[in-house]
Amino acid sequence: MITFDIVTIFPKIFKEYFNTSILGRARENGLIEIKVHDLRDFTEDKHNTVDDRPFGGGPGMVLKVGPIFKALKTIEKKEESHKVLLTPKGKQFNQKKANKLSKKKRITLIAGRYEAFDARVNQFVNEKISIGPYVLTGGELPAMIIVDAVCRLIPNVIEKESLKEETYSLNNKESKKKIEYPQYTRPEVFKYKDAKGNMHEMKVPKILLSGNHKKIKEWKEKNAH
Repeated sequence: MITFDIVTIFPKIFKEYFNTSILGRARENGLIEIKVHDLRDFTEDKHNTVDDRPFGGGPGMVLKVGPIFKALKTIEKKEESHKVLLTPKGKQFNQKKANKLSKKKRITLIAGRYEAFDARVNQFVNEKISIGPYVLTGGELPAMIIVDAVCRLIPNVIEKESLKEETYSLNNKESKKKIEYPQYTRPEVFKYKDAKGNMHEMKVPKILLSGNHKKIKEWKEKNAH
């Protein structure tokens, strides 16, 4: 089992997503544990202040180091955790990193908001991760993305066969191509009218209906791109 601790100032954001579908079932079956911590619970003033103006001037507000340090210290009272700061300045997240994180027993994800973190927070984390070369309003979506990607690699969360052939699978050594082949399902022929009223048909490739597993495999490898 793997445990995720998420530090955020918007804990309610996560409830619906983590209780739904595959992640919800994985939690119910005791395969993963997800704990969401409100950063305001670790403040020491009556206003539960988590941010302040930056020294030296500049726009926006900066998340304070004190509450984050206290949150990390509280989380690690019973067990050491791999601490991740979610920031655009971090190394870009990919499937290889998801696989490495899936080997951890406990991971703490720190979701930022506002302008930035106090730079001293960097001293208390193991690594910094970004989910892409763009800026979001906060680290909550990156936290959900990382949890989702990592949890899929935990044994019994998803069937092994499904993981072998999917996009960016690390287990698919039969092909150098990383992107999955096209998928089709019923009906075999899809009929539709375009904006001008003309009828069209879209058919499933015949090879997928042939039952010839060797030919189907060759088709899949050829069409993966």
